[in-house]
Amino acid sequence: MSAVGFVGLGQIGAPMARKLVDWPDGLVVHDVRPEVVARFADGGARAASSPREVAKHAEVISVMVRDDAQVEEVVCGPDGLLAGASEGAVVAIHSTIGENTAPRLAELAALRGVSVVDAPVSGGAVGADQANLAVMVGGTEEAFTRCKAAFERWAGLVVHAGEVGAGTRCKLARNLLHFVAFTAAGEAQRLAEAAGLDLRELGEIVRHTDAITGGPGAIMLRGETEQLSTSDNWYPIFSNVRDLGEKDLALALQLGERLGVELPLGERALRDLAAALGVAREGS
Repeated sequence: MSAVGFVGLGQIGAPMARKLVDWPDGLVVHDVRPEVVARFADGGARAASSPREVAKHAEVISVMVRDDAQVEEVVCGPDGLLAGASEGAVVAIHSTIGENTAPRLAELAALRGVSVVDAPVSGGAVGADQANLAVMVGGTEEAFTRCKAAFERWAGLVVHAGEVGAGTRCKLARNLLHFVAFTAAGEAQRLAEAAGLDLRELGEIVRHTDAITGGPGAIMLRGETEQLSTSDNWYPIFSNVRDLGEKDLALALQLGERLGVELPLGERALRDLAAALGVAREGS
């Protein structure tokens, strides 16, 4: 093993890095806030004054900053990781960034013999605190293998999604579902409010039942989005989901119409549910 590094000790990065403080060959950390770095140093980590200094002492380095611009500065800036990294080092970008950023940085890093993986995470601060994040890794098999043991310190699920850039694409698909669901939650709350219901109680019901059923992920069991053959084992299961869903969506839309609440996502869901499940009816 060799020392690991961590740049970006924010709400999610800090609990991730804390799981690495007792790494056998040590943890080297940097953040723009010296007081945060000092707390890690008090806990046994090595403090670094810049990303460049982190790279001088660590061979596998995690980056958890806010956006593409900050990632670019941390990796390629005058005091960035590439300015201090040795040949063979691996830089893992955990930030959610544009799909082209990691592949471009990987090309630049390769000129110095450094590997880049895009390894965004899902699960938020709670998942980080519990060492139960999901991490989606894009990179070579060799780079993935180099990083995996460190990632397993703070992740409950480590997936090698494919080549550089695949981790980011996976995270963007995951977050599409996440924030579309948030928008749908807002639509459901508007309907519930118009119906005179307690929104906090509704939220409690949703959290309780999603914890049991798995929420939208419960139907993500197929390996492709093609329509199912009637002989497929999934066909009767998803057909039942379709029939129940269309019935319940129609009833919710009727309620919305009576109360004067527009439900565009509900209308779209009623139209597209069958095809999304892979059990569209003939002629639709």
